[in-house]
Amino acid sequence: MSGLVLKLSPKERLLVNGAVIENGERRSRLSILTPKAHILRLRDAIHPERATTPVRRVCYAMQLVLSGDVSAEDSQLSTLRNIEELSRILTDSDSRRHLTLATDAVLDGKYYYGLKALRCLIPREDRLLAAHHS
Repeated sequence: MSGLVLKLSPKERLLVNGAVIENGERRSRLSILTPKAHILRLRDAIHPERATTPVRRVCYAMQLVLSGDVSAEDSQLSTLRNIEELSRILTDSDSRRHLTLATDAVLDGKYYYGLKALRCLIPREDRLLAAHHS
């Protein structure tokens, strides 16, 4: 059986097809069997005002697909273009690996995995921007 598996902390919240769901008092594990379900961990959500850097903007666009606010079909081409632009800036092998994972996920319609791959780049982007502004 394949699908998305989420490990939730106590009281962790997630958005599933527009409904906010909160985990109980214990850690739990959920297997999402519906392939096209819109799922977003609220701890992973980026507030629109915080989508101010290239990586965060792409993450936010992917988040809109996961929340169901934008269709995957309408977002796919622009998301792939934005990931390609990131690959021109983030050229180290680890960043390339995350960008490739994100690209593959978008092509497969698995935006959760794409968002997960791109979120790993946020600390690196923050360091690069901090060094550039120093």
